[in-house]
Amino acid sequence: MEDELIDSSRLSLSRKSQLPGAGFFYPDSLDEDRAEERVAEAVEDAEAVVIADTDADGLGCVALIREMYGAALDVATFEDDVARRVERWESEGPMDDEEEAEEPEDEETPRSTVALVGAGPYSLDEALERVAEYAPDGIDAYVCDLCPDEYEWVEAELDALLDRAGSVSWYDHHQWNEEAAAAVREAGVDLVVGESDEECSTDVTLRSLDYEFGERWTDLAEVTRDHDLWQKNIPESDDLSDYAYWVSPEEYVAVVGAYGVDLPEIVEQFIELRRVEKQQLIDAALDRAEMKRVGPWTVGVTYGRCSQNEVAEGLRERGSDAAVVVKPAGSASIRGSDDFERAHEVARQVNGGGHPKAAGCKPDIYDDMLDYAHHWTTNGAATKRVILAAFERVAEAVEEDADDEGVETDR
Repeated sequence: MEDELIDSSRLSLSRKSQLPGAGFFYPDSLDEDRAEERVAEAVEDAEAVVIADTDADGLGCVALIREMYGAALDVATFEDDVARRVERWESEGPMDDEEEAEEPEDEETPRSTVALVGAGPYSLDEALERVAEYAPDGIDAYVCDLCPDEYEWVEAELDALLDRAGSVSWYDHHQWNEEAAAAVREAGVDLVVGESDEECSTDVTLRSLDYEFGERWTDLAEVTRDHDLWQKNIPESDDLSDYAYWVSPEEYVAVVGAYGVDLPEIVEQFIELRRVEKQQLIDAALDRAEMKRVGPWTVGVTYGRCSQNEVAEGLRERGSDAAVVVKPAGSASIRGSDDFERAHEVARQVNGGGHPKAAGCKPDIYDDMLDYAHHWTTNGAATKRVILAAFERVAEAVEEDADDEGVETDR
């Protein structure tokens, strides 16, 4: 396959909105060896390691831990790289998403003694396993902004890490299964779980670490929480979220570690350049949206490569109680509201999980590339049907519970 066929920067906005980024088309097997090498290199001489989600909340935790260890990277290299990207955007236009998030090419870029290992909900077990295999004996290990649905899923990998590490601490704010939380603690992990509707993981990490952090870090936690919990009271919170999404994890951690929420001018310039296209992709997704009545709720459903939180907000403004944003890669984001706090219940029906008002999933319905081709050409029709059916099952369960308790529902 020619590289040009999967280069998003060459696509019209409409096609870019409907297709996944270039990274989707590379088989996982091609990345596995390199991912293992990256972990081995990162933890080789480290005194601590943080396995974290790579959104602004997870990376905020990494910045805090590096500050405590005095292990922040020099921000100058990353600022120079931002300046080069701004110059290229202004002269050549948008880059492909994967190219945007590449690490700086300077081979002399130092490694922090607090290693960062990025992970997601579906790769947590692999991250634990790799760190357990390659980290030095006695290392301090942290897990941040990640939650296993079931303890059995990470049991063997966590045991291996506990055997290797001097200590393992886990800071999170997701909805934990009580049995899973008890088992993690019983295994020997210092697990702290905050209230998911009151704290973000950066909050939890800030109050859990035995270190006197300055006001800059309190501000970082507050602004991160504003976006992560979708409170939307602080304009700067969008800057942090967008920046974390668009650049490499190491760049984000270095910049917010050095500046907190007061991002340097060149970073603000970069964010503003990127937001032009971001808004266009949001508008395209909103133009495709449909409103569906499911039980007592109005559900806004759409498809596209876009910023799901802003799209969900737009759907709420149109009258939806819940929003479903199906992505070209096959996953979907489910967002709730004050009238719908069961997003995590819907997601659990289709291979996912999350918070009452914010969850994600990826239905297990893609057997081969023809299924994905159908997905792209129908704007995710099959995925939409599966998720709406999950809403129906949750609505039926709510009605049954209400009948049992003798409570009338809106249905």
